[in-house]
Amino acid sequence: QVQLVESGGGLVQAGGSLRLSCAASGRTFSRNAMGWFRQAPGKEREFVAAISWSGGITYYADSVKGRFTISRGNDRNTVYLQMGSLKPEDTAIYYCALAFGGTPQTMGVMAGINYWGQGTQVTVSS
Repeated sequence: QVQLVESGGGLVQAGGSLRLSCAASGRTFSRNAMGWFRQAPGKEREFVAAISWSGGITYYADSVKGRFTISRGNDRNTVYLQMGSLKPEDTAIYYCALAFGGTPQTMGVMAGINYWGQGTQVTVSS
């Protein structure tokens, strides 16, 4: 089993920045893709960004491309989402996810997601 714990959410004004972290523990395996999804009130969960197990490939939703950056820590079991130029529409609960054998592209269509974190709230004020 794998546990994913997100942190770093909070309140930030529009145009500001925030960094989310996701720490994976347990039986994570080596070749896992990890990513971030978000869910705003009254909306379905949507893809935000994903990264390959090596960290060499990333994939972003069009809505965040150029503003958000996903990266992996040196131990490969920590994933970060650096969010910049935040907009009120970025307000959501952000969830970390892990896909064994997945790719950033497969995570982009929510395929093969094995584990989800509990979520961390991001609120962007106007």
